[in-house]
Amino acid sequence: MISVNKIKDPFPIQILDKTDVEVKNPFSGESVMLTPQAVAVYDCIKGAEQLGEYDIMEQGLDWFREHYPKEYMVLLD
Repeated sequence: MISVNKIKDPFPIQILDKTDVEVKNPFSGESVMLTPQAVAVYDCIKGAEQLGEYDIMEQGLDWFREHYPKEYMVLLD
């Protein structure tokens, strides 16, 4: 699926949401609002972590650090 944002996807993603989504850090309880594109990348990062796909996970983390640094600090740091 082609991203509706101007930020290039770090890898192929499927965007399911139509509006921004609140995502909560399961450990700290803090939450942030993410664009549909960022939610798709976040979901891929978490899935890659579970599957041991560390190359994909690192690509996603690098993308988040560059494009969503505040959200990265809340959700993924």
